[in-house]
Amino acid sequence: MAKKKLHPSVEKFKEFVKAHPELVQEVRKGNTTWQEMYEDWYLLGEDDPKWTNKSNNDKDEKSEEKKTDWIGTIMGAVKNMDPEQVQGQIHNISQALGAIQGVLSQFQGSKGGQQASKGSGPAHPFSFRQD
Repeated sequence: MAKKKLHPSVEKFKEFVKAHPELVQEVRKGNTTWQEMYEDWYLLGEDDPKWTNKSNNDKDEKSEEKKTDWIGTIMGAVKNMDPEQVQGQIHNISQALGAIQGVLSQFQGSKGGQQASKGSGPAHPFSFRQD
């Protein structure tokens, strides 16, 4: 059987891949395809920082560390909480929401007579947003 001659750029890409074996691992893991890799290589060139960056394994490890740090931060915050302070904050938020509801009901009350005469369904607290 006669071997097909590959395009010179494809042969150069093969040499590039041989020089960067971590790219083979990326394709095998399913993180990318050969087509995408070739297109990036063709457009960006061999000297692009993408090829010299750390492999995705390092990125995965860093993201896992960030996840565990985040969980540790949350757990530390929960341990340091004072239940009475939390209850007080919830009470303050509840009062603030009640005040906002009161203001909205005042605005709605002035337009409520108009809506009731129209019979346009249930009153909506944000009626000014309706078209």
